[in-house]
Amino acid sequence: MKKLIILICIISAFNSYSQTEEQDKKAIHKVLKAQRIAWSKDNIEAFMEGYWKSDSLKFYSSNGITYGWENTLDRYLRSYPTKDHTGTLSYKINDISKISDGAYYVLGEFHLKREVGNADGIFMLVFKKIDGEWKIIADTSC
Repeated sequence: MKKLIILICIISAFNSYSQTEEQDKKAIHKVLKAQRIAWSKDNIEAFMEGYWKSDSLKFYSSNGITYGWENTLDRYLRSYPTKDHTGTLSYKINDISKISDGAYYVLGEFHLKREVGNADGIFMLVFKKIDGEWKIIADTSC
């Protein structure tokens, strides 16, 4: 009987862990969906709501590292000045993996269908749960 109780406790703990991880992944997908919709409406400010509003945010691309939320917003506004440049965004999420409690990385591909020419690339995002919300704290896009 004692072994059965221990087994039930282990199974319950595993199920609770899996449910929490699935909830985290669903919440991260929700952030990414909101960003995709905002981008496709040429609303870069709303797109940036998925990022940590901090000077410690890091955005890494072929142009180097951009530090901070404001600088990242400015970079996006310079690089994508009109709807013809933002276009319509789609993602393919290839993997979401837990780093530690409250932190995940996301690997994916993006595609921009736009008037000035389509663009494709890959990305790796680091999400952290901050004040109960999932935020991107680091972005590597190529």
